[in-house]
Amino acid sequence: QVQLVESGGGLVQAGGSLRLSCAASGRTFSSYAMGWFRQAPGKERKFVGGIRRSGGSRYYADSVKGRFTISRDNAKNTMYLQMNSLKPEDTAVYYCAATPRDTVVGGVDYWGQGTQVTVSS
Repeated sequence: QVQLVESGGGLVQAGGSLRLSCAASGRTFSSYAMGWFRQAPGKERKFVGGIRRSGGSRYYADSVKGRFTISRDNAKNTMYLQMNSLKPEDTAVYYCAATPRDTVVGGVDYWGQGTQVTVSS
């Protein structure tokens, strides 16, 4: 079992940057593949990016490639999402996700409560 808590959301102008954090409980953080998803109003939750257990492999949705970077610090039980060159269409609730499988693309077992990101034009 792992509990996830996101932070770092807020309001930013287009072109700006934000860094989200996801703090995980427990001592087995390094056993989980992690990732970020987002859900805009009236739309389905969508994959943003993922990172494998060791942090050596990362993968992203096409819509954020080159702008967003995922990282993790297993010693701090924390995952990050650095978001640069933000666009109004990035506005959404961002969710942290974890799974003991290889990647979160294959399925998510644990979700955080979400943090709102709003990008103004």
